[in-house]
Amino acid sequence: MSRKLFAMSKTIGVVVLALAALALAASWQGVGVRPDAEVLSRVVREVEGLDALRSTLATTFSGEPDRSTFARVCQPVGAQAKRLAEENGWTVQQLAEKYRNPGHQLDAEAERIYRLMSADPKLMGLWVRTEMEGASGSRYFRRIVVEAACLACHGAKEGRPQFVKEGYPDDRAYGFQVGDLRGLYAVFVADQ
Repeated sequence: MSRKLFAMSKTIGVVVLALAALALAASWQGVGVRPDAEVLSRVVREVEGLDALRSTLATTFSGEPDRSTFARVCQPVGAQAKRLAEENGWTVQQLAEKYRNPGHQLDAEAERIYRLMSADPKLMGLWVRTEMEGASGSRYFRRIVVEAACLACHGAKEGRPQFVKEGYPDDRAYGFQVGDLRGLYAVFVADQ
């Protein structure tokens, strides 16, 4: 074996050993395995179902919206998001720049994705690798689009129902038009 070939094979052997040691050290430190394609596909399907529920429920009310409209239209979507989180161990959120509930305010990462989706109306969903509360994982963002039925509560500021004005004095979720980016669904799946 030539001296050059021997030196190269020795270097490759050292690199392979170093990589094996790093992999072993990572497994000792509890570094997780990324969610597989089936889990990621399931997240997308569940979010699409959540948005379909929102869209369907929004078209079921007529007349002037009131507290019962909120209970029939908005609360079931929130309840379904909570169920998805509990059943799967995911973090499921509805986030917005112009929020009604302060708990739905965009975090820094969601704000970055919101800006991307604002700039590109064709961008419907996006996965990112990230950390949340110290855990590594994958986070899916999906756009929420304003439909005509949404304008009953999210249209002109002065046109909001009285129960919204009274119940949400710091409301920011108004002034939308059909087709606007209302907010984002965000689902975090931790590595296993």
